Amino acid sequence: MLSKKVEKMINDQMNFEIYSGYIYLAMGAYMDSLDLTGFANWMKVQWQEEFFHAQKMYNYLLERGGRPFLTEVPAPPKDWKSVKAAFEHALEHEQIVTGRINDIMNVAIKENDHATRSFLNWYVDEQVEEEASVDAIIKKLKLMKESGHGMYILDKELGARTFTAPAE
Repeated sequence: MLSKKVEKMINDQMNFEIYSGYIYLAMGAYMDSLDLTGFANWMKVQWQEEFFHAQKMYNYLLERGGRPFLTEVPAPPKDWKSVKAAFEHALEHEQIVTGRINDIMNVAIKENDHATRSFLNWYVDEQVEEEASVDAIIKKLKLMKESGHGMYILDKELGARTFTAPAE
């Protein structure tokens, strides 16, 4: 059984994952408004991933005798100065998510909650991948200085991304 503190933290994070999805969907809409459908696709796949993360937390809460609680989700930003600025915002947001996951892990460790520690290990690894993926795109955008030809090629590359739910 989960402690009330861990249950609340996972619920808070589950709702933050939903908010993360909203941010990525808003970024996708921004990219679509620029006719950058590949960039938009990448963001919309990320939106699906964030909702998958929330769903895993929802299920975990139930498995451990807790109860998922959904809260109001704030409206995400609508516009960014540039494509690179949107990805920089995404990286900053992922770094916040990493910090939040680490905070839950620290409490689970303190409480000797080995099941939650095991559950959160997946998220720890996922956050390394999330940050690295966004950072790689930022580096490409900086390298090309958002030039037309480079943007076209990267747009095509990002358009190939698909959502595949990770094995549980």
